[in-house]
Amino acid sequence: MSDDVAAPAEFEVPEGYAPLDWRRGFVRQIGPLYRRARNGGYTMAFRVEDHHTNGMSNAHGGMLMSFADMAWGHVVSVETSSYWVTVRLTLDFLSSAHLGDWVEGASEVLSTADELYVVRGRIWSGERTLITGTGVFKPIKQREPRPGEKAFRATA
Repeated sequence: MSDDVAAPAEFEVPEGYAPLDWRRGFVRQIGPLYRRARNGGYTMAFRVEDHHTNGMSNAHGGMLMSFADMAWGHVVSVETSSYWVTVRLTLDFLSSAHLGDWVEGASEVLSTADELYVVRGRIWSGERTLITGTGVFKPIKQREPRPGEKAFRATA
């Protein structure tokens, strides 16, 4: 039996990052993803591997958008211990990520009015900002808190 996806290359994960144990659905296809505590919140990251790239060996824009969605919306999981959906994601692409680059992303909450989390986010690699933008996310279903998350609280 053959497989068209090469095994990921071995690399050293930067200090403080731990792999996310997300094994279901879409994330299984685009991972592995990592997370570390930072300034009272979390930064998520991934290493650009071959399966993330476009024809120019840069991270595909769709991968970067998906990563921004997860990295910026993750604050809803941390703050509410709930599943959430994306209402709006607005991105400005400023630079590209290359094969082998370590890409990081984080966001800050601007508002939690009307049961919506409005965030401002950034995606970067080293000193280069790749993407800036905003997102609107809505908690939809309570669940048990995972490590590092707060107990569920309603946003009403």
